[in-house]
Amino acid sequence: MPGRSGDFKRGLTGPEIWLLPNGQHTTTMLAAEAVPWAAFGVTPAVAIHSTDEETHMTTSDESAGKGKPPETALATVGGGCFWCTEAVFLKVRGIKKVVSGYTGGSKKNPTYKEVCTGLTGHAEVIQLEFDPSVITFEQILDVFFYTHDPTTKNRQGADVGTQYRSAVFYHDQSQKEAAEKMIAELNKSGDFDNPIVTTIEKMEIFYPAEDYHQNYFELNPSNPYCMAVVGPKVSKFRKRYKALLKKDGEE
Repeated sequence: MPGRSGDFKRGLTGPEIWLLPNGQHTTTMLAAEAVPWAAFGVTPAVAIHSTDEETHMTTSDESAGKGKPPETALATVGGGCFWCTEAVFLKVRGIKKVVSGYTGGSKKNPTYKEVCTGLTGHAEVIQLEFDPSVITFEQILDVFFYTHDPTTKNRQGADVGTQYRSAVFYHDQSQKEAAEKMIAELNKSGDFDNPIVTTIEKMEIFYPAEDYHQNYFELNPSNPYCMAVVGPKVSKFRKRYKALLKKDGEE
């Protein structure tokens, strides 16, 4: 609490809340006698909501931050082999992190070998952490749709199986609506010879893939699959999305 010295305390029916001079707070065991805020002639800078089980505190700084856009957000998409989609989105401005993994299935903690059987129901996906102030979810969808074939069901080239399905896994209602809108617009655009079959699925549990799958193209550029499939997709992205390319050294 600015302008005051000493430790102020407020007794509750649960843990005691100590408000320190620098505005931080901590908890101790319940005091026998609590000193009310009114005794100091001040209004607490901490809004306290107490239940029998736990105490929730919201500082005035936190309250002031409500309504602000998040610094980062998540997007999860599947466009065939995750080596391809990962390699593309690692080059996109505003993308802070890309993790290859699995989602959309029934088995807990699936392995790559299990997912490859097509029996777990999972799709190979990438989960993106992005900065909405630099790139929008709609722009991410645009890159996604134009750097894989969204018109072939459960297939990308020679990769066949439900694990290779084209899919958008939405994290909230706005992402779901954005994906539906874009698919409708793309189907009308005439850019694709066949209707888009990308599924729109609710994001449930994401399982990161094994370590050797992460940043695969960068670490294995001479791999035959990377040379024949991944490399051309990255080149296609570079040509179409020059404005979205990260600059050298840009994170």
